[in-house]
Amino acid sequence: MFGIGGGELIFIIFIALMLFGTDKIPEAARTFGKVMANLKHATNEIKTEIQKSADVQEINSSIQQVTSSFTEEVDKVKNSVSVAPPDFTSNALTDATSGINEIKEDFESLTGPIKRQR
Repeated sequence: MFGIGGGELIFIIFIALMLFGTDKIPEAARTFGKVMANLKHATNEIKTEIQKSADVQEINSSIQQVTSSFTEEVDKVKNSVSVAPPDFTSNALTDATSGINEIKEDFESLTGPIKRQR
């Protein structure tokens, strides 16, 4: 216990009895116990605050990593869209319109005789 032997402990108790007297020792021990409890409580609070701060920093760094990878992917998509030739959009629109018109004509040719019979 703190590197203090039995003889040294008895000597410290003897000196405490000489300084404070037998009637003050219990009160001094209670006060010493309260001080030690408050000190322990304060150190535990500091440890908790440090741990919370470390956890928050870890969460922030992981969120930053996720958002940076997401941002990189979005930038890649933006670059691929902006790299597309300008004729691509008009060609795609023309192709889609012609495809829709063909389907419309096929549908009308199938339902045309049915409409006339009514």
